[in-house]
Amino acid sequence: MPVLLDLSPDDPRVRELMNAQQRELRALYQDTAERTEPFDPAVLSGEGGALLAVEKDGALLACGALKRIGPDTAEVKRMYTVPELRGRGLGRQILTALIERGRALGLRRLVLETGELQAEAIRLYESAGFRRIPNYGYYVGMAGSLCYELSLALPGDPAP
Repeated sequence: MPVLLDLSPDDPRVRELMNAQQRELRALYQDTAERTEPFDPAVLSGEGGALLAVEKDGALLACGALKRIGPDTAEVKRMYTVPELRGRGLGRQILTALIERGRALGLRRLVLETGELQAEAIRLYESAGFRRIPNYGYYVGMAGSLCYELSLALPGDPAP
């Protein structure tokens, strides 16, 4: 049975999953490393960060992360499920766990970026309650880039 794990960004298995995600995205968008956001997995460790993966029999099947980008905000990063296991709820399992982790960390919102050609990802994020927002940070002015946010505030929470 698949198990949800907290991992270090130094784990070679999760690095390989993140690299596979980047290769797949570059092929999908006929992209180059120059256009892809610079990313250091080390930013996923420390306060406000999290790196989760689903493992079965020692193999990682899916991953996702939180990268703190402000006092009450984190960005969902590196959501990826191995292609042959898509559609089995692994991405939803990771995303749900990241949302729960964000709340446990006291975050008030999560943001993320995906691409317009990633219909499955868009459906996953929207079904989880994420709503479109103007592109932020690195993604401002980037054609084909779609940004989303999810409020983690609970009813009755004071306004930020």
